[in-house]
Amino acid sequence: MTKYGSFPGTRPRRLRTTPAMRRMVAETRLHPADFILPAFVREGVSEPVPIQAMPGVVQHTRDSLKKAALEAVEAGVSGIMLFGVPEESKKDAFGTPGTDPEGILQVALRDVRAEVGDDLLVMSDLCLDETVDHGHCGVLDAQGRVDNDATLERYAEMAQVQADAGAHVVGPSGMMDGQIGVVRDALDQIGREDVSILAYTAKYSSAFYGPFREAVGSSLQGDRKTYQQDPANLRESMRELALDLEEGADMVMVKPAGPYLDVLARVAEAVDVPVAAYQISGEYSMVEAAAEKGWVDRDRAIFETLTGIKRAGARNILTYWATEAALKLR
Repeated sequence: MTKYGSFPGTRPRRLRTTPAMRRMVAETRLHPADFILPAFVREGVSEPVPIQAMPGVVQHTRDSLKKAALEAVEAGVSGIMLFGVPEESKKDAFGTPGTDPEGILQVALRDVRAEVGDDLLVMSDLCLDETVDHGHCGVLDAQGRVDNDATLERYAEMAQVQADAGAHVVGPSGMMDGQIGVVRDALDQIGREDVSILAYTAKYSSAFYGPFREAVGSSLQGDRKTYQQDPANLRESMRELALDLEEGADMVMVKPAGPYLDVLARVAEAVDVPVAAYQISGEYSMVEAAAEKGWVDRDRAIFETLTGIKRAGARNILTYWATEAALKLR
């Protein structure tokens, strides 16, 4: 006894005494195979173009993209998610570059598959926003609203050309009602039952997408609140989840990751398919900017955010630090 009472009988601090002890009892472990690298490829450039709002990230040339894909393989990363940035003059109201076999995304898919084969999952963003002159994720009607069903027809075509170009996985990201079912049917109709669908199940209308707009050369005017989810809602995400699974999603995703860990945890508890989370551009850029100022320890912040996402239930994490983090883990 002390004059202040009994000494504690249980001492959890014993399990924190040394790095070896903390490593042994860790409940959550990151592994290189957890990661998927998002990568941008830009048409008509001869050198990689730095993205000012995302220090360390570039719009790749075709050649530098192939190099990045090989580096990801060597680091043990599981996949690469490709985003194509066509020349501005090629954008139109219908996103023609998105279904042109010679569009930049389809060319890049063929390039990367030829380079890495099946050693890396080659994944493709399936959305119109990078290829249309108005910057929305779908076709517009006469009143300037996103036409859900007309957009689905375009998504079906995109799925088929992306599969033909070599995508192992397509990621419909536009949040159109019925998009997973339409994409699944379109793939099956051309005998591509082997191509998987990563559903952007809960994609929120977020302020954290800001740097991504530069990354893809977005022409967006206005916002996407009529199709991306309201940040205030959780039950709506669970409804979207049920619909995506019913329509044939092989994997599901929450985007953004960090501000929506509660959504991620609920989704992970509810399903028996793989769950991914996308640590988006704004999440990346905030850490990089704070680290550049000396306000946070960069490496510790990176791994703390990634650990939190995995602890919340993500099987896989799309992160711009994928290759770097994988190498450090190895």
